[in-house]
Amino acid sequence: MTSLEQILEDFSFLDDWEDRYRYVIELGKALPDLPDDKKTSANKVMGCASQVWLVTHTEGDPDNPVMTFEGDSDAHIVRGLVAIVLATYSGKTASEIAALDAFDVFSKIGLVEHLSSQRANGLRSMVNRIREEARVRAVA
Repeated sequence: MTSLEQILEDFSFLDDWEDRYRYVIELGKALPDLPDDKKTSANKVMGCASQVWLVTHTEGDPDNPVMTFEGDSDAHIVRGLVAIVLATYSGKTASEIAALDAFDVFSKIGLVEHLSSQRANGLRSMVNRIREEARVRAVA
């Protein structure tokens, strides 16, 4: 998976929104497919117009575990957004995730203003779900 630092660097070289859009789609194509047995209603992110699934894994300190995520979508551009969200949050502790708003990252790369309101709402649903899971685990 592409690191957040690499994504931010790549975006800094892309001036044209069309190129950025294509890059988001490429990130989605590079995202590993989620196995069908993980595409369950429990893993489905509610509030997304496209189908989005998110699987959370934790390890280490039960009071502040390191969290990693798998995700997938049935829409190309949304898969790319999932890839950016996973790069933003995977590998961080629950307390770091709870304190980090991926919308700051999306604003930094100029993505938010180019998303439809449906996609922006779906993105917000995904971010909120990850941060809520992190908040619950950070105080467990």
